[in-house]
Amino acid sequence: MRETALNFREGKILLQTMNGNGIHEENNGHDGGQIRKTHVLVTGGAGYIGSVLVPLLLQKDYKVTVYDLFVFGAESLFSCSFSPDLNIIKGDVCDEEHLKNVLQHNDIDAVIHLAAIVGYPACQKDPDLATRVNIDGTRNVVHHLLPHQKLVFASTGSCYGSIKSGFCTEETPLNPLSLYATSKAVGEELVMKEVRGVCLRLATIFGCSQRLRLDLLINDLVNTALTKGKIELYEAHFRRTFLHVRDVARSFVMALERYDEMRAQVFNVGGDSLNYTKLDICNVIKKRLPSCQITLNTMGQDQDKRDYQVSYKKIRAMGFVPEITVEEGIDELVKMLLHVSPEYLERTKNI
Repeated sequence: MRETALNFREGKILLQTMNGNGIHEENNGHDGGQIRKTHVLVTGGAGYIGSVLVPLLLQKDYKVTVYDLFVFGAESLFSCSFSPDLNIIKGDVCDEEHLKNVLQHNDIDAVIHLAAIVGYPACQKDPDLATRVNIDGTRNVVHHLLPHQKLVFASTGSCYGSIKSGFCTEETPLNPLSLYATSKAVGEELVMKEVRGVCLRLATIFGCSQRLRLDLLINDLVNTALTKGKIELYEAHFRRTFLHVRDVARSFVMALERYDEMRAQVFNVGGDSLNYTKLDICNVIKKRLPSCQITLNTMGQDQDKRDYQVSYKKIRAMGFVPEITVEEGIDELVKMLLHVSPEYLERTKNI
């Protein structure tokens, strides 16, 4: 529901259109009656998170420009392709001049920076590329951001590494154990020091997306259970914290809408009820797929050494609580993965 109000600023009539998220639209009376919507640039907007976030932003009356290399194609955005508020630019965050031009000549109000080489395997495969994209690319965004432009940065709970006891808060010293985590920690530092943006330190994501990834822990375990009928589990006691991709998208929208309150801060994004061990997750899967056999391998090692629990007290105080449980996400994955084509499955990993 929208409410319209007239304000007077510097002798001009300013029409403000209110929707459920606050003032997003303005008309200064000199543009032929066209309403100006808040314009958000989403780097990496065709990816796993972006393909859920972009439709949500459009639904909430934002104008959205996706800036992406489309390594996996643009098919993930077909669902919102009809929207006149969607603009698509093929671009690389490492192309400094192109990115600068886009940021400074498109009436951009805010940037959600998702573009990255994501996950320790993909970063390990090509460390030079990961460093360029995750660090240099973030530096390019930060350096060419205009003073009025908001910046929300996608970071990761991987920055905590391995914490043997207690819950990680935003004040816990970081202990990144991989290039991916290190590059995100550097990105946080750039965002906080240079532009005082908002950093969202995301839990391990799960669930279905238009650009599905099956190299994420829960998604991978569900697919393994379905395709092989068994899971061989290494270091089953390792603890992780999880968040559904649709809840991730909600957290970015909240950061835009409450930017003034959240600015110059880091937030763990997740829920206290979503802290699990790897064995806990496998037991939830087995309840859905009773024929799946779980074997504990006490000799092998998980190459991803992360082991931690996270506190979400800070973002909960802002009113953010995850809406989707691990059980619901696993049900969703089982329902869909039973019917996807082999050709599609080939394109669901970052390496």
